[in-house]
Amino acid sequence: MALTPQDVGRIAHLARLALSEDEQARMLEQLNGFFAIVEQMRAVDTTGVEPLYTPLSAVQDVALRLREDVVSETGQREALQRSAPAVEDGLFLVPKVIE
Repeated sequence: MALTPQDVGRIAHLARLALSEDEQARMLEQLNGFFAIVEQMRAVDTTGVEPLYTPLSAVQDVALRLREDVVSETGQREALQRSAPAVEDGLFLVPKVIE
């Protein structure tokens, strides 16, 4: 899958980036290089290969250190919200960013 200069322009517009023509050309080359690597990886037959949750598990047995999912700190809302610029009824107030 190769991108066109128009694709890069549309992606830059969506990301609200102002790219010069030189920057768009470099971005096009980098993105197409990335997609070429992805296509190479897709070509590898991985049938029967189990996914690793860590690279170490390929060379040694790794025991997962899981802990119980329990609440350990309670009642600190006021202390944690002291540095917030705006709080109301225990909620953080944030500016509207989407119309």
